[in-house]
Amino acid sequence: MIDIPREKLTGSLRRGAVKKHVAAVHVSGKLTLLQRKLSNVLLLNAYDTLISQPVHRIDARTLCLMIGYNSNDQETLKASLRGLAETTAEWDMLDEEGQQEWGVSSLLSYAKLKGGICEYAYSPALAEKMHDPKVFALINLNIQRRFTSGHALALYENCYRFVRTGSTGWWDLDLFRRLMGVADSAYYDTYKHLNAKIIKPAVAEVNRTSNIVVTPETRKMGRSVTDIRFRIAENPQLAILDLDDGAGLRNSEVYARIRALGVSDRLARQWIVEHGDGYVREKLDYIAGQGGVKNAVGYLTAALKQDYRQDEQSGKAADVRGTEVSRRNPATSPRAQRLGRIQDLARARTPTQRDADKRLFLSQLEGAARDDFERYGWMSALNARAILAFWEELSPGAFDGVAPE
Repeated sequence: MIDIPREKLTGSLRRGAVKKHVAAVHVSGKLTLLQRKLSNVLLLNAYDTLISQPVHRIDARTLCLMIGYNSNDQETLKASLRGLAETTAEWDMLDEEGQQEWGVSSLLSYAKLKGGICEYAYSPALAEKMHDPKVFALINLNIQRRFTSGHALALYENCYRFVRTGSTGWWDLDLFRRLMGVADSAYYDTYKHLNAKIIKPAVAEVNRTSNIVVTPETRKMGRSVTDIRFRIAENPQLAILDLDDGAGLRNSEVYARIRALGVSDRLARQWIVEHGDGYVREKLDYIAGQGGVKNAVGYLTAALKQDYRQDEQSGKAADVRGTEVSRRNPATSPRAQRLGRIQDLARARTPTQRDADKRLFLSQLEGAARDDFERYGWMSALNARAILAFWEELSPGAFDGVAPE
């Protein structure tokens, strides 16, 4: 999460906000949805040692898995890292003593891939700004993964910082276009087009997908819209616990086991908060029972997302036997109804889309789960829950009317 600005204040408003450490931090150029997600994961991975260590590392396959694309597609990863290195962040800050500071830096000072490891660094000045919770707010990766639009994720990032104050404050439209990555398009100079193609769809996805609800408000000069702000409230249906206070989590056995695998402090706490202590312990036990796992962090990431588990007696995934029953008795099984709808959804896609769907889903799998999907495709029993979640996210409402398990 990189481009989360504070209010753009001038004159007496700026002087009145001196003690609030008001800052404007924004990014030049355009970031794709993939680059935004990549930027957030890299920041989360580095956050605990952002100031104390100049260089940060993460397993490349784990990085790809957390973002949600093919872990073997190194060219896409290289292109995304290159884009972050070529994009600049600019800040304009007023500190508590009233001293103004302007600065500019590339988002990444460098990045390299070697031996399956992604190594990267931030400039010292930008690292200092990113580590300041008054300026930046880390984005919950579980929420980030839901976004399908880069504009929606950009809006979420730029609003999330202000959830406790309830409003972003007024942004002039030139700044807003820049934050959305459309400043270079003359088409969006017209507010009608900006509202129809960027604001309304982005607001709808943020409100449907994230843990906040945003409401746009505009200010005019004559008949022309000149400024925009967003009212922000927590989404009670998707509220995520605050991760800032991790004292209790750090004392748990599960936290210690996750950290022993090499997972960062913040990511370990986030997994426990999102999934629950018992669920994470179950997945840690599952992985420990596999033996010889080369990439334990990547495997745990997949196990948490895909709900890897074993039947106590057979050692096979617990979904297997139920799915086999549904295949033998398709007329009465809700699971068979879901399988039928999944087949219909897949058939409705173009050949190119079908191939992309399979590659995207495969990128999230490892080990036995990956082998089972490669053999059975969307009928894979071992991945039944993950497949259902995948298609529900791709086609909301597709399983309405089907009885739950």
